[in-house]
Amino acid sequence: MTETQTVPADPGDRAASAAIEVSEVSKRYGTRQALDKVSLRVARGEFFGLLGPNGAGKTTLVEIMEGLRQADSGTVSVLGAAPWPRDPALLPRLGVQTQSSAFFVRQTAYEHLATVAALYRADRAAADRTLRAVALTEQRDTRVENLSGGQRQRLAIASALVHDPELVFLDEPTAALDPQARRDLWDVLRDLRDAGRTLVYTTHHLDEAELLCDRVAILVEGRIAALGSPRELVDAAGAATSVLLPPDRMTVAEAEAVPGVDRAAVRGGSLVLETAVSGKVLSALDARGGLDGVQTRTATLEDVYLRLTADAAHGTAPAQERRA
Repeated sequence: MTETQTVPADPGDRAASAAIEVSEVSKRYGTRQALDKVSLRVARGEFFGLLGPNGAGKTTLVEIMEGLRQADSGTVSVLGAAPWPRDPALLPRLGVQTQSSAFFVRQTAYEHLATVAALYRADRAAADRTLRAVALTEQRDTRVENLSGGQRQRLAIASALVHDPELVFLDEPTAALDPQARRDLWDVLRDLRDAGRTLVYTTHHLDEAELLCDRVAILVEGRIAALGSPRELVDAAGAATSVLLPPDRMTVAEAEAVPGVDRAAVRGGSLVLETAVSGKVLSALDARGGLDGVQTRTATLEDVYLRLTADAAHGTAPAQERRA
């Protein structure tokens, strides 16, 4: 087994300008290849999303970045240093929010954060400052056990931020939240991004990743199947646009005869026309009776994700390292 090699923190080196540099990293558990020569770079100040189905290797990769797990081979640099073996000088520069964060539930939100801040020897004002950053000032004196699910998630993020780290890892921060709580937390995440934090973010909410992330990597079976900005990946995939009509507008056969339509079907109460040339299809529909009731749905990051994961499920290897 080859140990993970230390990447020198040379100021002139490419890794020195990156928050994270991962090169050819592999990890195996028994007969299962969890990671297979994964390479990626996260720039300082970037909001980077890590996506993939369960078992794709996301948790293993993040734990290697955090210094919680050793890679079998490859090189890893985090803020210019090797995360393994565990580096006491590096740890205070990292913030980690896990999906199942632990709290001092009998303490108030302020007391909990003050305790965490003290562990990092942060200044006394850090707790109140961080409560403001995650919009929990009004809950300052509320016991953690009495906070709502969304408020606890904010407190988990605050716990990862209270010592003012340079790099923050967020693991499914909006999991199990109701739609309004999710959207409220999005504002917190946008504020973190706008403040220049470097964020590495894992999520199963593809709409969230598309709205928030500067770039994303999609892991499939331990390898990076796609890497780039959400818009670039959608454009590179060439996914079809859907044009939705009232179902009584025409038959499926008539819809498939419209110039530019690749396929048509009735789904969800609408007649759905899939096309790679939506302008041509809309012009044809306009000429056949106008565009009243016609809607368009452009391709999304979810379409790209589902295509890549479906290829893997059916035994078709996706194009490796697809970069936009």
